[in-house]
Amino acid sequence: MADPVLQALRTRCIVCESGEPEEFLDLGETALANGFLRREELSRPQPKYPLRAGFCRACGHVQLMDRVPPAEMFADYLYLSSASETLKDHLWGLSDWVTRRASLSAEDLVIDIGCNDGTLLKGFRRYGVKVLGVDPAKNLADYAKNSGIPRFVGFFNSQTAPQIVRKWGKARIITATNTFPHIPDLADFLEGIQTALAPEGQFVIEAHYLADMLEQRAFDTIYHEHVSYWALGPMTRLFEAHGMQVVYAQRLPIHHGQLRVVVQRKGEGKADPSVGKILERERQRRIGEFETYRLFAEKVQEIKRELKTTLLSLQRQGKKVVGYGAPAKGNTLLGFLEIGPDLLEYIVDKSPLKQGRFTPGHHIPVVPTERLLKDQPDVVLLLAWNFTDEILAQQQEYRRRGGKFILPIPEVRIV
Repeated sequence: MADPVLQALRTRCIVCESGEPEEFLDLGETALANGFLRREELSRPQPKYPLRAGFCRACGHVQLMDRVPPAEMFADYLYLSSASETLKDHLWGLSDWVTRRASLSAEDLVIDIGCNDGTLLKGFRRYGVKVLGVDPAKNLADYAKNSGIPRFVGFFNSQTAPQIVRKWGKARIITATNTFPHIPDLADFLEGIQTALAPEGQFVIEAHYLADMLEQRAFDTIYHEHVSYWALGPMTRLFEAHGMQVVYAQRLPIHHGQLRVVVQRKGEGKADPSVGKILERERQRRIGEFETYRLFAEKVQEIKRELKTTLLSLQRQGKKVVGYGAPAKGNTLLGFLEIGPDLLEYIVDKSPLKQGRFTPGHHIPVVPTERLLKDQPDVVLLLAWNFTDEILAQQQEYRRRGGKFILPIPEVRIV
C-alpha cells in the first residue's frame, strides 16, 4: 500500500498575515523528519506531507508553505540535546552568559521552552537559580525524570502560561533554544511570553540563522518542524507588533550558524548596537529579496545532482556506504534525494532513543556508532554535518584504517 500524502494547512504569512508566501523551493512530499519507526511499524503506511519553502514579499519572512499540526510532531520526540558534547558545552556556555548578563540570583526563575532533556537548565542550576522546563514530549519527560528539574509537560501558549505562573511564578528569564522556529501561532505564543515574563525580564532566543542557511546551502535545515527560518529583520518587526523589542543580537557558530537575540518589553531595555549592525548586513546580503532565494534553490539542485551521482558511482564500484548521524535534517536530505537502504545500508547514531529504529520514509536502520569499527565500511555519508569537527575527531580510528567521509553541504566532498 502506498504511503498516504496528506494536505498540510496552508495559511497567510506567519509574521505579517499579508498574504500567502511565494514558493521558491519544493523538496517533495516527505514523512515527518523525526518520525523514526520501530520494526513493528514498518508495514504500516506512514503519512507524508508537502515540504515547500516560501518567501513573504511584504515582510521578508521565510517560512513553510504547508504546516503540520504540532501535536503530530512533538508528542514523541527522539532528539536529545545531551547526545552531542559540542551542543552541551554550548548550552552551558549560554547559561553562563545569561546568568552574568542578567545578574541572576537564587530568587530568580528561568523557564526553558522546549527544554528537551534539560541540558540547558542543568547549566543554570549550577548557579542556584530556580528552573522550570516546558516541553510537550512525554517520552522526554520520562527520560529525564530523575534529573531533579521541574517540568511542565505541554505546549507553551496563552492558555498554559497562566497555569505555569500560578504554580511556579513569573520568570526573570525565558529561553527558547532551537524552539522558536517551531511555533506556528506566534501571536498566541507571544501572549504567553508576556504573561509569564516578569517585569524587566528577558526572552532569550537561539535559532538557526537564515543568512547562514543561504550561505551554506543548508537546505536540509528545512523540515516540517521548522515552520520559520529567521532573519533579524522580520523578527524585529514581529516583536515590535507585539509591544516588545530586540535589544541584543549575536551570530553564533554552533550548528554552522545560529542567531542569538534578547527581547524585552518596549521601554524596559535599550537596543544594543549589535542589532543595527546585523540588520545592515542583512540589507547588504539582500536577505529581503526574492531573487536571493531563487538562486539558493538552484544551488540546492546542484548539490542533489552531485551527491546522487557520487553515491551511485560508489555503488557501481562495489563500495559499502553507510550514514553517520540520524538528525531530522538528515531525513530531509535522504527524502529529497530518494536515498534508501539500497544506497545507504545503515546509519549510526549516538542517541539511544533512535538506535533500533528506522528512518521515516525510506526505512534505513539506525544502529550504535560502535558498528563503524566493527564493519569498517568504505565510505560514510555524514548526515550530521553540522557537527563535522566533533564527529571526525571521535572517528579517528575509522579514518586511520582508511575510512572516508562524504560531507554533503555546503558542497559535496570526500575527506
